[in-house]
Amino acid sequence: MYKEQFEALQLNVVELPVELEEGLPVYRGFIRELPFLAGSGYSLQEMYRQLAEAYQLYWEQQQTQQEEKEAEEQTTSLLSYEDILKYYDGETFDGFAISTDEEE
Repeated sequence: MYKEQFEALQLNVVELPVELEEGLPVYRGFIRELPFLAGSGYSLQEMYRQLAEAYQLYWEQQQTQQEEKEAEEQTTSLLSYEDILKYYDGETFDGFAISTDEEE
């Protein structure tokens, strides 16, 4: 089930060789495209579940960062020359100068 989800996302899971710890098999793996996302468990299903949870957390963090970046860009890049001056009541600050074609 999880394996198909990763394939649908075009992500490759690398399954490491099975190791024995205290007589129990331990499965480990990681996502090839995001090697810092790894999982392990006493079954393949548990390992894939951990990988899916780690990827979901990573994806949510990326979405949040992207939304914050877009919101920041919108608040700063959408202001025109007139809007900037209206916002600051027409005050000019040290080192702040705008040259327009009309002044030249």
